[in-house]
Amino acid sequence: MTQMNREWAISKLKSFLVTASITYVPSPPQSVGFAHYKLDKSKAEVQAAAQIIEQVLDRVLPGWRTADWPEGKRQPYWREREAAHRAIAQLEAEQELIENLGSGAPQLDAATLHPWVWGSVQGLWGSGHFREAVGMAAKAVNAQAQAKLSRKDLSEAKLLGDAFSTKPPTDGHPRLRLGTDDGSDTFRSRHEGAGSFARGVYSAIRNPIAHELDHELDENQALEQLAAFSILARWIDEADVETAP
Repeated sequence: MTQMNREWAISKLKSFLVTASITYVPSPPQSVGFAHYKLDKSKAEVQAAAQIIEQVLDRVLPGWRTADWPEGKRQPYWREREAAHRAIAQLEAEQELIENLGSGAPQLDAATLHPWVWGSVQGLWGSGHFREAVGMAAKAVNAQAQAKLSRKDLSEAKLLGDAFSTKPPTDGHPRLRLGTDDGSDTFRSRHEGAGSFARGVYSAIRNPIAHELDHELDENQALEQLAAFSILARWIDEADVETAP
């Protein structure tokens, strides 16, 4: 289920209160007990609005239909209006808490990314050059991989696809090993996955950035992409290099 759009829900509830407004009608002259309230708009219009807000109320105040609230005597749709007022107050309080205290969801701190990544992009990031920062991180990870493998003939996706291959190392083709080759499915899965991941981040992130020079990334999107390169950097950094005998 998707998260509720609070602003939309509040707007709908407030709109309903306008649509379902009532006017007091006193008893006729020289009579008692006939006072009542009437809807300002047609019953059909109020019913249509109520059909929508009842679904909102079911999400915000699940027990609103049977809640023990003081009844508005002779007031049509009194329960819906009472629930709408309460729901608005609750939603606005939740929004205020989120804006001031945060959602409580985990936050990614860029400073905790792998040093190859964050250490290479701090200046660009601070000046708002998010696209260039991601591109620089990709270059930094590639440079570190080339240095670790002592290879300059290949780079980026091709280099790492070859390095994480499960095939034994050969002359000029050292391997990155995330664990001992014990012939297990786990060993194969980790290295095939790492190779595919490396090819993916360079093909789907690095290459578009290099060619779409007029397209800036927003900060959140760029941070997600930096995190992807940080994962790759950590695997490369922690892996052992296996060379041919």
